Amino acid sequence: MDYAQARAKMVDCQIRTMDVTQHAVLAAFSEVPREAFVPAKFVQLAYIDDDLLVKEGKDGAPDRFMMEAGQHARLVQLAEITPNDVVLEIGCATGYGAAILSRLAGSVVALESDPELAEEASAKLAELGFDNVAVVQGDLAAGYQDEAPYDAIIFSGAVEVFPQAILTQLRDGGRLVVVEGTGNAARAKLYIREGEFTAQRTVFNSAVKPLPGFSKAPEFVF
Repeated sequence: MDYAQARAKMVDCQIRTMDVTQHAVLAAFSEVPREAFVPAKFVQLAYIDDDLLVKEGKDGAPDRFMMEAGQHARLVQLAEITPNDVVLEIGCATGYGAAILSRLAGSVVALESDPELAEEASAKLAELGFDNVAVVQGDLAAGYQDEAPYDAIIFSGAVEVFPQAILTQLRDGGRLVVVEGTGNAARAKLYIREGEFTAQRTVFNSAVKPLPGFSKAPEFVF
């Protein structure tokens, strides 16, 4: 398989068609080898126009996915990342999203709750020379206070319940991009911190796979 050709086709047919126009974002998706972050048994599917399973759930843990390229690129574009930004990615899985962000930002903190995925992502990013990314393992819903404040925070998956406390990890003027909701009812939202206040707006529909740790608590029914 010609992966370079598949990558170019992905950008032209899956990303540009989703109104992604920022040159830097298009360049990042053109340059980062998506196939390098996919399990070997699924590597031939690396450029399909769909969410891609990267780790099967076990012992109660959920399946983990790499976002489809079009939705992923729209979310990255919404964050308006600049070369001097410090960015927090929540839910990095195998590290592909962190690699994309590394091409746009000054530095990236990639948070992952699954120890195996965190180790895999760290090794792969180091192997490929993405040396402005630090992978850390921890609770996704807590964010990562140690390196805060961030210029941008991006969730690499949907959340059913958005943890408002993570907004405190944004720098004044910082942007947070997250998909809130489940299935086709989910919406991509942009939060912008303005001093002690936060402005928010819903930008587009975005049905992406959920991240673990953000589900609503079961309600008691009489």
